Amino acid sequence: MPTAVEKLEPVLRYYQTNADQFVEGLKRFLSIQSISTLPQYKQSVREAAEFVANELRAIKMDAVRIIEADSHNALVYGEWLGAPNKPTLLIYGHYDVQPADPLQEWTTPPFEAGVRNGNIYARGAADDKGQTWLLLKAVEGFLKTDGRLPINIKFLIEGEEEIGSTYIQQFVTENRELVKSDAALICDTEMFAPDLPTIITGLRGLLYTEIECRVARQDLHSGGYGGAAHNPFQALAEIITGLKDAQGRIHIDGFYDKVAAPSATELSAWKALPFDEAEFLRDQIGGTAIVGEPGYDVLHRIYARPSLDVHGMPGGFAGEGAKTVIPASARAKISMRLVPNMEPQEIIEAFKKRVAELTPKGAQTEVTILSASSAMVVSTENKFVKTMAEAMEQVFGKPTVYVRCGGSIPLAAALSDRLKIPVVMAGFGLPDDNCHAPNEKLNLSNFHRGIEAVAHYFMELAR
Repeated sequence: MPTAVEKLEPVLRYYQTNADQFVEGLKRFLSIQSISTLPQYKQSVREAAEFVANELRAIKMDAVRIIEADSHNALVYGEWLGAPNKPTLLIYGHYDVQPADPLQEWTTPPFEAGVRNGNIYARGAADDKGQTWLLLKAVEGFLKTDGRLPINIKFLIEGEEEIGSTYIQQFVTENRELVKSDAALICDTEMFAPDLPTIITGLRGLLYTEIECRVARQDLHSGGYGGAAHNPFQALAEIITGLKDAQGRIHIDGFYDKVAAPSATELSAWKALPFDEAEFLRDQIGGTAIVGEPGYDVLHRIYARPSLDVHGMPGGFAGEGAKTVIPASARAKISMRLVPNMEPQEIIEAFKKRVAELTPKGAQTEVTILSASSAMVVSTENKFVKTMAEAMEQVFGKPTVYVRCGGSIPLAAALSDRLKIPVVMAGFGLPDDNCHAPNEKLNLSNFHRGIEAVAHYFMELAR
């Protein structure tokens, strides 16, 4: 009887033979401008969903369908359940991307994927089209060579991750039997450093809000009313500086009351990582100083402390030249990253109360919640996590490290907390991939090794 390694050999040969075709297919996927947050790209978002569904059909997945939802972007589902008595793995990814602004900072157009220096550059290359694509290609290798998979697979790919994953969270809760699985695999994260296989054991939650501040019926001439009329940007500035001080401490009643501290084992593991603060500042932030809460090192702040950030302040005149106007209203987009034990609804209520307290005389504010998701932590002792760590080590030749991630994947918490499905988060991006920024990229060596690592994972789970 052939060994697991011998069974995998034709699959690995298929990956090598078709490596260039995999990249060409990814280029086509990346060319679709599936920007979920901007309504003018609705048709492109739909095109991306159809692209994924067609690819699932092409690689011979069964029961492929596009799941429609009023006012939401479609989900794409496909399954292969021909491995009785073997585990079922739910594979998740997303086909939507962030806006590409500022366009002038891209070296090459954001939706015309180009390869240089061993990387593929385009919006969505790492987050998450490239990593979703490698999952599809890993499955393709088995179905195109052996006609079957060593385990059962369900794909669930969404188009709203970049705007909060509201619909998919509702969908999995209402369709538990359809998505029922022994574990879930998500490749939407990054390795801690080049050539260092990494599994993410925790994510921060996300609470994204918008404050609208109104001070007048209509815009006012600053010459006729300046010095007497309130300015909404001034009011918002006062509110923002009241929410967080210069030391990074957030001033919302009860905000830190339920923050769960990381374990001593985690803290020890983070200190052992190859992390250089000066390199982090120079190569990743590209700034002149690191800020944050006193008493915590950088990784602790990112992985296990909550944060609050302002993302934009729309309103007023922002065109070329000058317009002397006091805007009637303005907005501020503010998000908070939450850590384990913090309840989003409790923080929402505390945030609204604090904004009301900080609203100055003459201004009216209204808070809108754009998305909310919880933080999550998974155990390194979970057998599905440990098996993935072993598979990655086989391909990368180094022991897999376990770290948390400061970002959020809303579905991960929903699967883990509501459906009790263990979530394995094994990403193949790199810290300098510029996710959400100009010149986003994905290292092609990681792309191809990621495909192989996922294939090894399937074989190990089958055993």
